[in-house]
Order: sequence, then structure tokens, then C-alpha cells
Amino acid sequence: MQPYVDVAQVVAADLTNDDVLTYTSLAAGIDAGVNTARSQAQVSYRYERRFDWGDDAVTQDVHSGLARAAIGIGRGVNLEAGAIATRSRSDIRGAAPGNFVGDVANVAQVYSLYAGPSVTTTSGPLNIAGSYYFGFTKVETPDVPGPVPGQRLDYFDTSTSHLAQASVGIAAGDVAPVGVTLSGAYEREDAGQLDQTYEGWFGRGDVMLPLSGNVAVRAGAGYERIEATQRDPLLDGTGNPVLDRNGRFVTDPASPVRIAYETDGLIYDAGVIWRPSPRLELQANAGWRYGGETYFGSLSYTPNRNVGLGVIVYDGIETFGRQVRDGLRDMPTAFDARPDPFGQQFSGCVFGARPGTGGSGAGGCLNDVFQSIATASYRARGIDAVLSASYGRTRFGIGGGYANRRFNAPNGSGGGAPGVVYYGVEDQSAYAQAFWGRDLSRVSAVDVTLFGNWSSSGLAGFAGAGSDVYGGGANATYSLQLGRLGTLASLGVYGFDQEGFDTQWSAQALLGARYTF
Repeated sequence: MQPYVDVAQVVAADLTNDDVLTYTSLAAGIDAGVNTARSQAQVSYRYERRFDWGDDAVTQDVHSGLARAAIGIGRGVNLEAGAIATRSRSDIRGAAPGNFVGDVANVAQVYSLYAGPSVTTTSGPLNIAGSYYFGFTKVETPDVPGPVPGQRLDYFDTSTSHLAQASVGIAAGDVAPVGVTLSGAYEREDAGQLDQTYEGWFGRGDVMLPLSGNVAVRAGAGYERIEATQRDPLLDGTGNPVLDRNGRFVTDPASPVRIAYETDGLIYDAGVIWRPSPRLELQANAGWRYGGETYFGSLSYTPNRNVGLGVIVYDGIETFGRQVRDGLRDMPTAFDARPDPFGQQFSGCVFGARPGTGGSGAGGCLNDVFQSIATASYRARGIDAVLSASYGRTRFGIGGGYANRRFNAPNGSGGGAPGVVYYGVEDQSAYAQAFWGRDLSRVSAVDVTLFGNWSSSGLAGFAGAGSDVYGGGANATYSLQLGRLGTLASLGVYGFDQEGFDTQWSAQALLGARYTF
């Protein structure tokens, strides 16, 4: 366990508008981890208070942290939990800040956590499993919303979610040449904005047939029902939504509950599993779900204990709170907590500290979750890939992916009210991130990060629907630790281009000191 306090001086230069901002940062944080045969956990948290030196001086509170834990509390009984605090882009059409330095635009503070038990046991040839997870997500309203083109959208407030799952099955070869599994799940989320709810459940059966020692085929079918609902915003005499003091929509108490998304019927899929060794597994699947074709799969490769690669192709009906929860569940229980001088950590790719341990040891990306914050439900499809490696004093990682969201909203009425997303509108983004770190000695280290992203929205803006936003940057950090006292020096550059606006370039520099208790 390493609690610490630090102080830093930051200079941020707007290279486009010849403006310079300076501020002092006071921070306190903790880095801690546990790794035993039954329990793995890590937490990295930092609270920062920023004091602006400008004529219109302001102070800012910034929370940044990630925690993951998997704890064995009895035979076959485990407790899993995770939490995150980060700052994220609010509206996908607006500014795309990469280094969260100073009074940046279009950014909101996000908090989320989940926790729950899981149980696995056997009864004769039967393998029995069950789990329950509770999730909570809170988003603060953006302090500086612009420049956001077109109509202002809703501001996500809070949501709570519940997920219960159970399965029973037999492995291939225990009783019959095929493995058989029966499973089911129930999920519900309640969001504060416009009384939105999500409720879904399914029951299904799956079979798996090994074709050889390396290849197996699988197939499954079942029944699923999903319903997402919301109420209309209250409108004033001019037909515009009424907002509360935080800028969120006021729900019309007379509005009926309107269905934003509904599916009810048969689901099925089939695929192949290739596992030539315990360190390599590929799954590819195709089927019918959500009223159309669906494709999903994964790749896990750990050639040795130093390298891990994870790829996932996904397709599902999501909400922001549930997607944050599921993204947290995919994070490793041991991750690389790199220095975070400019406040962008944990909103992108997180790289595993033990990459070659299989599963999510390589890490995962949250870019698809945080590409924007929206209250409406949506169909999320995309691909994420993370490679992480550690050799002696050197660590490096590469992550990236593509995400597409197709939003759901009631047809007509609430779906057509100003400020509410329209049915069928799509957002999409692509992103990449790389880091390299090396311990120069027992007391000194250097870290370098590169990142880039592209996003496009079907929502109307100043430049019209589908306008693109590009962003990218780099930063480098040198750290020196002499006993309990350390120093930190960082340089960064960032730029983004938003259609209809001039390209924005900025540079940042930081010099700080840290005392570790």
C-alpha cells in the first residue's frame, strides 16, 4: 500500500489562440494491490484540487481512479467488485479533449461501481453456476458544455442495475459425447433521466461437440424478451423542454410510459471454438438476435507469461450504465497504473500488469463506453483489441477498436421532442492508444503515451449530420523517487479538428513533487 500527497505546477498553452493557462495542483492518492492464491485486487485512486492563476481564477476537483477485485470467500464462492472515477467526453458531436488540463470543454465527471457474488459447484456430473451483480453509475453535468453543435442533448444523471444469471450443464464426455448447458438471466436498469428503464431476460440451451482435441463446434437456441421505456420531457409554451437547475430534462408527470425498444422471440446462434493449446483460444459465432443477424467472438493469446493479447467482437442492446458496469467487469485485477499528469487515465485502454495470465490479463479498452454519454438505450456493435507486454524493466501496450451505436427512442411524441435523440440515429468512433515505459534505474523511470481517435454522429450539428471530429496527442513523463520523496516532469501536445471549427492545438508542461507515506 502506497498512500501519497503531491504538489505540481502546470502550464497549458493554447497554440491556436495564443493563450496560456497556469495552475497549481494539490493531490492525494493511494496505490495498493493484493495477489494471493484466492484473492486478487488492485486500487489506484487520486483526488486532485486545481487552483487557477488566471484573472478569472477558478478551482476544480478531479477524481481519477480504478479498482478491481476478485476474492475467494469459500469453496466455489467468490466476490467480484469494481469501481471507476474518471472524466469523459459528454457529447460526441463536440470537442474531443485528450489531455484534461485546465477548463476543458465538453467533459463530465463519471463515477461507477459494481459488486456481487458468484457460486460454482457440482452435483454428480452436473456443473452448476450462479451470480448476481449490482451496479450504480453517476455522471455530473458538464461545467463547460461547448462547442456542441445543434440542439443540446440530455444529461445522464444516475442509474442502478441488477443482473442475475444461472446455468446448469454437463461437460462433453462426462455422460455423452456432447456437452449440454441450460442457462438463463434477468436484468433490469432504472435511470433517473426521463424515468427510463431497461428490462430483459432470456432462457436458452447450448450444446458443444468436440471434433478433435483442438476444435469444437457449438450451437444454442432460446427465447428472449427485452423492453426499454421512457417518458416524455415536460415542454414549455414554446414547445421546448423544461430544464431543472442542473440542465437536465424535467419529466412530464402526465406522459404515458413509451416503448423505446422492444424485442420478443426466438434467438439462436452457432460457432466454432479453436483451442490448439491452453494459451490460445479463438471463438467465432453467428446467429439471429435483436430482430436480425448477429456476430460475436473473441481471441485470447498468451504465448508466455510476459505477453498477452485479447480481442473481442461484441453485439448487444446496451445502456450507458450497464455498459460501464460490463466494461469494469472486463478489466484485469492487476493493471498498469501509469503516471497520470494530465488527467486522461482510465477513460481509454487499461493494460494488464500481468499480461500472460490469460483471460483479461492483457487488459481492456473503455473507449467504446466513453465515446459519449447518453441516457437512451442503443444497440452497440464493435471490436476491441489489447496487447500488453512486460520484459524486465520495459513495459509496453497497444490498444484500439471501433464502436457503433444505434440509438432507440419512442417514435413520435417524446422521440421527436427538441433535445431528445431520434430513433435510429447512429454514432460511431475508432480509437488507438499505445504506451511504452521503462525503469531507467531502481529510482527513475520514463513513460510515453500516444493516442488518437475519430468520431462521427448522425445527430444534426452546425456542419450537418455526420460531421467528423478527429483528435490525437502524445505525452512523456520522467519520474525520480529518492526514498519517500519523488519528482515528476511531463510534457504533452494535443490537437483536435471539429468540422465547422478551426483545428485546435495545445501543449502542456508539468513539474511536481510527491511524498509517499
